[in-house]
Amino acid sequence: MKFIIIFGPQAVGEMTVGQELEKITGLKLFHNHMTIELISPYFSYGTPQGKRLVQLFRQEIFEEVAKSELPGLIFTFVWAFDMQEDWAYIRQISEMFESRGAQVCYVELEADSTERLERNKSPHRLLHKATKRNIEWSEQDLISSMEKHRLNSEPGEITHEHYIRINNTHKSATEVARLIQEQFNL
Repeated sequence: MKFIIIFGPQAVGEMTVGQELEKITGLKLFHNHMTIELISPYFSYGTPQGKRLVQLFRQEIFEEVAKSELPGLIFTFVWAFDMQEDWAYIRQISEMFESRGAQVCYVELEADSTERLERNKSPHRLLHKATKRNIEWSEQDLISSMEKHRLNSEPGEITHEHYIRINNTHKSATEVARLIQEQFNL
């Protein structure tokens, strides 16, 4: 089994790359907004109830997939490198899959902020992420998170054996998915 974690700042393309990777590998995509959008009609993700429910659903899905006969899973995440709880979370879900013999692969995406601000408004993104449809709020959230958190790693900071970093500012999601497929023999 392969567990692919695609991470990077908001609107860098994690979901879109994950969708393309799903098409060419057959691995199922579990993008981070699937749980956020499920909970948002009841509780905002920013509330304690929203965070608890999102984490609960994700945990249950990870546990079932990790012990299943599925060939793997693609998960997307916005990793704040300045927050120890995000490091601990990635470690915890990685260990869950590794303990069952899965190969865990880290894919870090980066793109220029101007490109990310454009992608933030794309119809494809808004189709799959209802909570991002208030463009003014979403854009402000993207900007403030860049100011508040470090959303890409420093060179050499990630020492995981199966890791690739891709600047996808000028690459299509299909190109990036093919690079990932080749790198990890998917």
